[in-house]
Amino acid sequence: MAKRSFWRDALTWCVFGLAISVPLAIAATSPLLAWRDGVYVLAGFAGVVALALLLAQPLLVGGHLAGLSARLGRRTHAWVGAALLASAVVHVGGLWVTSPPDVVDALLFASPTPFSAWGVIAMWAVFAAAALAVLRRRMRIPPRLWRLAHSALAVTIVAGTVIHALLIEGTMGFWSKTFLCVLTVGCLGKVLFDLKAWRGLTRPRP
Repeated sequence: MAKRSFWRDALTWCVFGLAISVPLAIAATSPLLAWRDGVYVLAGFAGVVALALLLAQPLLVGGHLAGLSARLGRRTHAWVGAALLASAVVHVGGLWVTSPPDVVDALLFASPTPFSAWGVIAMWAVFAAAALAVLRRRMRIPPRLWRLAHSALAVTIVAGTVIHALLIEGTMGFWSKTFLCVLTVGCLGKVLFDLKAWRGLTRPRP
């Protein structure tokens, strides 16, 4: 049993490592980056990093990354969330520097490109999740309500980001990007099901 658990944990880490490293490597060596200025490259790569970070979040919450205790997993989840927020800011901020009109259109949901709207939805959901985490204790949010709200925002972030990424023909390879997106959605769905995050919708039994 211990040997089987070891190989399962090792496989999880290997799949996780490949799922995030391969798209990052492909994006870093993409010919589409040729003749692009540094700010544009940084903005685009920040978006790729944000997508990679999303995969780590449900794995940390669900305790699927061996070697991390429950407490360390939650703490790492918070730090990864902060990194995700920073990546989103760098991504949008860099695009603003390179093309302010396009970013304004996206923020106003007036952009002719469908992927822009999904990216903006995901961005605001990231901001909302961060604000909720910071204000949780100050606002004394009940645990059940917190779990439900945070889970709903997580679904919005993942759905918006995945659709945004899949609609863009950018620096990430199609198959590596698709695999990362499918894996992220699957991991989030499994963790939400395992933790029964929707229980906040029902009243506790007397």
